[in-house]
Amino acid sequence: MMLKGIEDYMLPCLNKKLLGFECLGCGLQRSIALLFKGEFLQAFYMYPAVYTIIGLFGFLIINHFKDIKYGNKIIIILALLNVVTIISSYLIKLYLK
Repeated sequence: MMLKGIEDYMLPCLNKKLLGFECLGCGLQRSIALLFKGEFLQAFYMYPAVYTIIGLFGFLIINHFKDIKYGNKIIIILALLNVVTIISSYLIKLYLK
């Protein structure tokens, strides 16, 4: 019996399927799959914000269990960093392809 890979369970991008162009989240699932395979550089090339998202969620989990001084400000900074990274990488991908 052959085990299915994580790629077999990925959701299709409805934006790309219906409208014909990628959304801001396109590549995130494949990037996470590449991380699980240990292909860290390829994961960054697929979706550059993957590491900032992991950092944000990691900090949210730590801050939930341990109250960190200025935690809310750090969360806002990390969230803004994520937004800037996602939008800039999307624009680069959109205009350089």
